[in-house]
Amino acid sequence: MSVAALGVIVVGVFFLALYLLHRYGDFGKQQPMVLFGTLLAWYLCFLIVFILPLDVSTTIYNQCKIYNALPPVPGSHSKTDQAQSNESILPTSSALKVCHEPWSYIPDGVLPVFWRVVYWTSQCLTWLLIPFMQSYARSGAFSRVGKIKTALIENGIYYGTYLLIFISLLIYVAAHPQWYLTWREFQTIGITAANTWGLFLLVLLLGYGLVEIPRSYWLASCHGYLLAKTYFKAAKMATEKAEAEENLADAMEVIGNIQDTSAARRCPVRPVVITAVQRQRQSQVQWSILLEQAVHLEDVAKSQGGPLRQVVHSFPSAQHATPLRRFIYTPTIEWYWECVFRRFFYRLAFLVLGALSLAVVWSECTFFSSQPVLSLFAVLIQMAEKQYNYICIEMACFVSIFFLCVCVYSTVFQIRVFNYYYLVPHHQTDAYSLQFSGMLFCRLTPPLCLNFLGLIHMDSAISHKDRIQTSYTSIMGSMRLLSVISDGFYIYYPMLILLLCFATYFKLGSRCLNLLGIQQYIREDDLTSDLVDEGMELLRRERRKRQRAEEGENRKSV
Repeated sequence: MSVAALGVIVVGVFFLALYLLHRYGDFGKQQPMVLFGTLLAWYLCFLIVFILPLDVSTTIYNQCKIYNALPPVPGSHSKTDQAQSNESILPTSSALKVCHEPWSYIPDGVLPVFWRVVYWTSQCLTWLLIPFMQSYARSGAFSRVGKIKTALIENGIYYGTYLLIFISLLIYVAAHPQWYLTWREFQTIGITAANTWGLFLLVLLLGYGLVEIPRSYWLASCHGYLLAKTYFKAAKMATEKAEAEENLADAMEVIGNIQDTSAARRCPVRPVVITAVQRQRQSQVQWSILLEQAVHLEDVAKSQGGPLRQVVHSFPSAQHATPLRRFIYTPTIEWYWECVFRRFFYRLAFLVLGALSLAVVWSECTFFSSQPVLSLFAVLIQMAEKQYNYICIEMACFVSIFFLCVCVYSTVFQIRVFNYYYLVPHHQTDAYSLQFSGMLFCRLTPPLCLNFLGLIHMDSAISHKDRIQTSYTSIMGSMRLLSVISDGFYIYYPMLILLLCFATYFKLGSRCLNLLGIQQYIREDDLTSDLVDEGMELLRRERRKRQRAEEGENRKSV
């Protein structure tokens, strides 16, 4: 059963990564190497998330076998005395009992090899191959040597930050004469440097997601808020659409002025034209999707107070639902969902996600305390461990890791840096953004999982307990080698999540962006109100255009 469970997860995660890549990428137009590199990066990161709970349950089972195999303590006269003495060594263990093998037990020796392959492959992707492929593809140099040179220069900042952290840690270890730099310790320093770099960014993204995800569900329950924000997006999207069309026209004019065909083929402005075409196509697709969303929200708003308990669509011909979906999701069922149940469902989701966020923030600020145990995740896992309830352990681990990943990954998917990096659904994401997301995932996932193991006190460097380590932790190396990291940075730096959560709650980032001229939706802001009114008027014009177009088609058909 264990081999089957591992195989199902490996195959299922692959199709999950493939589905997401299909949603954001374009299999027909983008280069195979770009798609393969992004797919591999996403796949390896998702594997870590799904396999780590099995590693935790397997470790607890192995710990149980070691605990029962401990020799009797001198002076003890019964099994109870031995159990009480052994509990002082292994605080999370209960009285002696039969160790039942987990349904997902993975044999010894499999996970260390698995983690070693997954981790080092992902690190090669994020630090070497993907950054190089990004710069090489965007380079405007004429020769391969020139492209390689440009790629190396552009990636100097990435390699430089990593080397700076690595060299600092190396000097710290070398300054202690009692330590000898073996290959294992050298490897641990490299892993620690990579995780330290990732933890810097992880805390920023996690602090944002822990607040914004629950709040987004609460706001999504308010139909008026959704409609106003859609109007705001329409005003911004109209400006971006016009700018994209102008940039494309300017780029095509420059290309048209080049008469020599061979010179045009070697002209360094060709990457600019390709980028302009991509941005124009992205804006056009997003504009069409935004129009459909706005029309749907307006139709629901009109149907809420109507005598018929049905959602009456303004443009029935524009609905792209399949016949089966139209048969099941009838206008009456749609009305009850949109006007009655949706509000309660989203507010219930807000309560659940808000409770998880509070648990994460509390645990991040208290997980360093082993006596008493204050981390809520550690308490939950230890309660299940005492009963050897492996299914509960795996489900708790998976839900916790999945929630952390959603908070981090969703923030990655929402990041937009001046249209330079932007993940757009409906197959509109460019090659650079796909590769950049894969690079971020590979850098964020290992420190995120290591942080989670600290939250549940399965990392002895954090909990200071004498127990066996998970296979994942054994591959990452013992952080006790670097006490300044294990006893300082890894414990106190995550506490900044509390400050970032407060900043996100009060929308300090959005307010700063508004001051810089990058409009963000803030309901009490005057500029936001102006853009909402502008977007409403734009959508009214588009609605009239669509109505006239449909009337013209109807007259032609008659």
